[in-house]
Amino acid sequence: MNLVESKNGREVTTSLMVAEVFGKSHGKVIRDIKNLTCSKEFGEANFGSSSYSTKQGKELPMYEITKDGFSFLVMGYTGEKASEFKEMFISEFNKREAMLKNDDYIVSRALTILEKRTLALEARLQQKDEQIKLQEHVIVEQAPKVEYHDKVLQSTTSYNTTTIAKELGMSAVALNQKLRDMKIIFRTEDHWVLYHQYQNKGYTETRTAHFKGSNGDERTSISTVWTENGREFIHKKLNPKFSRPSEIRASL
Repeated sequence: MNLVESKNGREVTTSLMVAEVFGKSHGKVIRDIKNLTCSKEFGEANFGSSSYSTKQGKELPMYEITKDGFSFLVMGYTGEKASEFKEMFISEFNKREAMLKNDDYIVSRALTILEKRTLALEARLQQKDEQIKLQEHVIVEQAPKVEYHDKVLQSTTSYNTTTIAKELGMSAVALNQKLRDMKIIFRTEDHWVLYHQYQNKGYTETRTAHFKGSNGDERTSISTVWTENGREFIHKKLNPKFSRPSEIRASL
């Protein structure tokens, strides 16, 4: 049983230890401390508010007490046993104070503190290293998706049907119907696609949008957009006299 221990660079006992050794209830010791007639400055310097956990996991208040605070607190405790306990506490305080002045103890304690800090630093570095490895793994895993998103989904050289239809002076519905009649595109369940002979020519790209359904489930929506080559292809198909992209801009 340690009557005295080091806390924040100073030697202290606790109200729990005083209660246990002197055979008093902890509540009584707490009341004794609160009823002391010492100055506010002395109380704050020698009685530090703290807490401890019960076996049930409940946090309850206690005090950390310096040597001077202990002497002031127990001076009113009387009886043969009380005197014996006072001497025991004071002897332990003195022993701890003497130990703190011993060079070997100071060096040993400094090395212990340094070792603990080194271990804590190594643990933090290990954690950071693991986080970096995880991030690198995620980047590698996501690289194809990121490349697809950057090059296709967010392509700045793609056009929706409405844009091209406006250039041709018609609606998107009318343009899709015309391209369908020309056997260039056909309708699937949810979007337009090119006929086989026009595929793999770089005319279109597919965009996938993610959204939540009415019941909160993850859903996707697929749409077809036209590339610069596809845009030029449509203009050539609908305007046989068309010869170069600059004519598109001139017609707007």
